[in-house]
Amino acid sequence: MEFVAIVIFVVTIAAIVWERFHITAIALAGGMAMLVLGLINEQQAFFSRSDGIDYSVIFLLIGLMIVVNVLEQTGVFEWMSIKTIKLGGGQPFRMLILLAAVTAVASAFLNNLTTVMLVAPVAVMVARVLEIDAIPYLVSVAIASNIGGTATLIGDPPNIMIGSKASLGFLDFISNLTPVIIVVFVAFIISAFFIWRKKMVCLPESRERVKEMDESAAITNRRLLYLALAVIVLMLFGFFFPGLTHLQPATVSMGAATLLLLVSQRRTGELLRAIDWETIFFFIGLFILVGGLVQSGVVSDLAGRLISLTGGSMLATSMIVLWSSSIISAFVNNIPFIATMNPMIVDVARGTYPHAGALIDQLHQQGILPVWWALALGGCLGGNGTLVGASANMVAAQIGGKNGFPVSFKRFTLYGMPLMIESIIISMVYVYVRYFLIGGAG
Repeated sequence: MEFVAIVIFVVTIAAIVWERFHITAIALAGGMAMLVLGLINEQQAFFSRSDGIDYSVIFLLIGLMIVVNVLEQTGVFEWMSIKTIKLGGGQPFRMLILLAAVTAVASAFLNNLTTVMLVAPVAVMVARVLEIDAIPYLVSVAIASNIGGTATLIGDPPNIMIGSKASLGFLDFISNLTPVIIVVFVAFIISAFFIWRKKMVCLPESRERVKEMDESAAITNRRLLYLALAVIVLMLFGFFFPGLTHLQPATVSMGAATLLLLVSQRRTGELLRAIDWETIFFFIGLFILVGGLVQSGVVSDLAGRLISLTGGSMLATSMIVLWSSSIISAFVNNIPFIATMNPMIVDVARGTYPHAGALIDQLHQQGILPVWWALALGGCLGGNGTLVGASANMVAAQIGGKNGFPVSFKRFTLYGMPLMIESIIISMVYVYVRYFLIGGAG
């Protein structure tokens, strides 16, 4: 059974990387193959939180998509982008920094994929106004979105999956990942200075065109904007203070979405159709696919081998997870990789701390927590290595291609891989110093 599960999984992942068919159809096909061949049954696939579809991830994503869709209709993203561009004063590299900063911050509190969809067209517009190559802007926006999305629970889908599987909350991600992400972002800007600054030169008359852009015309619905911002503040309050609300992130997200559906005066059907259902069903298929691997015993065997390889050292485990997740995520989209790694780390926790009590206590042992953070850092930042490493990269490339600025796999990798390695080295030092040198994790 293990061999069959491995074959199904490898074929599914290979088909996702090949991109001959739509990745959602491939993920669903892999999940259905696991079900039909009896590697996982219906009860486990549809009703087991540990081995089947993780509905907390599904509904958290749906809620966030509705909130972002409502906010998008106000024009606030265009306003922020144009305002940022004008603050750059027509200086190409200064605008790259500002666009990257806006993208990183927005990705931390919205969703990196959505942020790229909104900011990348603005980056193309800036390049056209300045009459320069848009590719440095597009690559920077993609990389900044992956960096910023790593900082919080809701910024990047892999973090949502890790938070749900490990029972880690919004504040856990903020306190453990945001400090190192700030350092990673600063290092990225410094590196970008040496990579692109000399290539980004424009004529004086091109700079003058930037000053003529009118950001005030971007806001199309002020009433809806104020309502949406008020609801988002309430949502963030729920994320930051779960001890006061006693609500999980998925409930908070869906609550905010429901409130906006009621007060936005937009047709509910219109907003629901705007949900990225392809992504939702991609996750559903993926959860069932990985559940088949878990039920067949493949994940338990891999976890056992990892423990044997590291001799039970959580430092060695953390470093192996950090580097392996970053390298693999660079070539295989980080979402399926994280979906596979999550149950393996659960089994590592069970095998290392069998006497810790309940599963949640095993998952939160001082020694295993750095492994979760290493997985988040490696999985999210590793997506910057190549064009196929993260969905945000593909979206930026698609937008560039449609506007006459094609981003090839080779060119993205030429920029992305060194920046990814740089960020993982910084993360490695951070994990070692914070959790093992200072924190005393075993």
